[in-house]
Amino acid sequence: MEYRKLGASGMYISELAYGNWVTHGEQIDQEAATSCVRQALDLGITTFDTADAYAGTRAESALGEALKGVRREGLEIFTKVYFPTGEGKNDRGLSRKHMMESINGSLRRLGTDYVDLYQAHRYDYETPLEETMQAFADIVRAGKALYIGVSEWTPDEIRAGARLAKELGIGLISNQPQYSMLWRVIEEEVVPTSEELGLGQICWSPLAQGVLTGKYIPGKGAPTDSRFTSEDGTLKDDHKFMRPEVLEKVQELQPIAKEAGLSMAALAVAWVLQNNNVAAAIVGASKPEQLVDNVTAVGVKLDAELLHRIDQVLEPVIERNPGKVESFLTRP
Repeated sequence: MEYRKLGASGMYISELAYGNWVTHGEQIDQEAATSCVRQALDLGITTFDTADAYAGTRAESALGEALKGVRREGLEIFTKVYFPTGEGKNDRGLSRKHMMESINGSLRRLGTDYVDLYQAHRYDYETPLEETMQAFADIVRAGKALYIGVSEWTPDEIRAGARLAKELGIGLISNQPQYSMLWRVIEEEVVPTSEELGLGQICWSPLAQGVLTGKYIPGKGAPTDSRFTSEDGTLKDDHKFMRPEVLEKVQELQPIAKEAGLSMAALAVAWVLQNNNVAAAIVGASKPEQLVDNVTAVGVKLDAELLHRIDQVLEPVIERNPGKVESFLTRP
């Protein structure tokens, strides 16, 4: 494993972060979750990312259970707040009330006194940003979080948050965006803004939700354990990455991955890590052996000619529009 500093902070995190979205508390039971977490630790992964809303709070509990007995100082534990965790009107968003209640719930479920990074899972258009940032500052000063981050904020939102964080004397050090060979909407505006302000990227879905593994083949039956498999065993085609033209182009990456000596999955993760503003790529797993493959991407340097060939293959299906940063899709 190799490690990078997160943004302008002094904290190192592992180049691969283990994330438990759609796995812990949903796809796999506690025994399997613990096996995957222990495999991650054995491979040198020290950074673990979750959120209070994942699996209706069960994902945090599963991660906390899996990390029992592990030296806390050797870990970087990240969680998030914003999405609903209950039925009440105040069980969501970035109000002071919800944030104060949510951090306490997250710490209880994770079995720790603090998280290393507390992230705004989206921008809250119904709460004054000043209220949100003051709550973050109070959580940091109470020792319940060491740093703060955001997820899928636009450049203007990041800039406003960074200004308030500086005034309040707290470290806003990261953004967590979707980023992959197919989804590059952060490159034009978000990355330059983050570099200017000292934020690093912690990227989710580097495999484009499994599409970049090459396991989805146009015209072939769908894997039985896939989220994109319909009841009749065929591929669902209503997702942005599941269009036939995308799947066909992804298959053309097979010889490039072979030339690089990597699996398709490892090539996709290695590609994300070529971006200097990326501190970590988040990988998930339902089986420990998936992590063994992912870790082969660590430390890989892809030369300019190979990167150019990837672009040539995928260009017709790459999404680059900066207006598609996820935050735009959550506006009221």
